[in-house]
Amino acid sequence: QVQLEETGGGLVPAGGSLTLSCAASGLTFNAGAMAWFRQAPGQEREIVTYIDSTGRKTYYVDSVKGRFTISRVNGKNTVYLQMTRLSPEDTAVYYCALSQYANSEGSPFVTAYRFWGQGTQVTVSS
Repeated sequence: QVQLEETGGGLVPAGGSLTLSCAASGLTFNAGAMAWFRQAPGQEREIVTYIDSTGRKTYYVDSVKGRFTISRVNGKNTVYLQMTRLSPEDTAVYYCALSQYANSEGSPFVTAYRFWGQGTQVTVSS
């Protein structure tokens, strides 16, 4: 059974930094593209960033470009999200997602990912 476990959420002041981690376990296949989504209260889940199965291709939503960095360690089936210069608008539950396709390039769409973590809360105080 595939499980994704996110860690690293918390409360941080505006301008601060936080790093999220997501470890995938129970895989019987090579890990595909991985992504971070977020969902603020009353809003739909939105893409933040994704990284392809090789780790060479990344995508960032405009609002986080230059502030967030996604990376992965394939040998550990782990993906990281380094977040800097955080603002209150970044407050949300952050979800890690994994594609079931081993050689996937990634996608900004929720439906492209079969496996999801339980989410971790990130709160940025003003």
